[in-house]
Amino acid sequence: MAEETNIILNGAKDSIGTIQIAPRVLEIIAGIAASQVDGVSRMHGSIANSVNEFLGRSDHRRGVKLTTNDDEMSVDVTVYLDYGVSVPKTALEIQDKVKQQVSLMTDLKVTEVNVHIEGIIPEKSEQQIDPDDIFAENGNEEQE
Repeated sequence: MAEETNIILNGAKDSIGTIQIAPRVLEIIAGIAASQVDGVSRMHGSIANSVNEFLGRSDHRRGVKLTTNDDEMSVDVTVYLDYGVSVPKTALEIQDKVKQQVSLMTDLKVTEVNVHIEGIIPEKSEQQIDPDDIFAENGNEEQE
């Protein structure tokens, strides 16, 4: 989670005021961008995130930590990947997409995007048990 101080955008000279962005907005942008990359199974989150998601409230900030120092901004993204994807290729794609989306939407420069792979999620296999023949009694009779 980012600091609670708003980030002030450098506006044009003919601007009539300031533009401030809450850090949580940048975390949401980064979270959505990372989750849209092919091969990302889900974002890593805390127990509170899981409870909120169970109650129907999705939190796009989960798995994203934003750090700002002066003009430098770094983003840490923690994800679970699908089994079988190229980890380095997917991580590079996450870095590019997060940096691109934050830059396009806010005109802020992201100096680094650190990707943390928390785990690999295997494919779900189809159920092998016949619900009408739970103990596989019919299959054994054919083999005898």
